[in-house]
Amino acid sequence: MPLVASFQIGTVLIIVVLLALPIGAIVFATGAGGALKEIGKGPLAMEQDFPQSSGGSVHAVSAEVREEEIRQMIQARSDRGVAKGRKALDVDAEVEKLLKSGPGTPGLGGDTGLREEVRQLVVARNERRQRQGKKPLNVEKEIDRQLSELENLGQ
Repeated sequence: MPLVASFQIGTVLIIVVLLALPIGAIVFATGAGGALKEIGKGPLAMEQDFPQSSGGSVHAVSAEVREEEIRQMIQARSDRGVAKGRKALDVDAEVEKLLKSGPGTPGLGGDTGLREEVRQLVVARNERRQRQGKKPLNVEKEIDRQLSELENLGQ
């Protein structure tokens, strides 16, 4: 009997697998390195990320430009409401109301609910600071500071 015929099929299969695994691993290691580097490349791939922010400061606009933009937004809101069957807004009154709450007046500080919520957080922080042996914060000043931080968050 020939030598190959004396092996059982299971033994032959194990020998083939044990020979093929190292050869396949070597071929994969040498050839796949370049393929892995090419993932995400191609004619439809984006080569660079978009910047998250402009990094520049917010440009100040004149009062006239600001008023005109507010007027356009209110007019557009009124037009959408009329198209939905609602009553038209008084654009001039809405613009005046928004201009009164401009940058010179307190924005978030006028919201009593928000102010009370921030007060609760500051009081809780003071309690923690006192337990740690630190000096407590002035509650009103800390509330004003946090509300001004919230107002300037997007700038």
